[in-house]
Amino acid sequence: MDPYAVIVRPHVTEKTMNLIDRNNELTFVVLRESNKATIKNAFEKLFDEKVKSINTHINSKGYKLAYITLTEESKAEDIAVRMGVF
Repeated sequence: MDPYAVIVRPHVTEKTMNLIDRNNELTFVVLRESNKATIKNAFEKLFDEKVKSINTHINSKGYKLAYITLTEESKAEDIAVRMGVF
């Protein structure tokens, strides 16, 4: 599956900004049909960073959110800057 089709866009709120600093974690809106393995493969292919874990959640608006925790070597803040979040 195309990585650009799996990861739709970053999900930026006050809570997710705190997760970047505290937990080394990024949040994305992803394709609703995708599973954790396809999300992990798409993220690693797009950003060349290793993923520690992924949690998914479908919010009340029907969007599927992926909370992607990175390994200790990777910095979520650096990826957020590359995406233009900051």
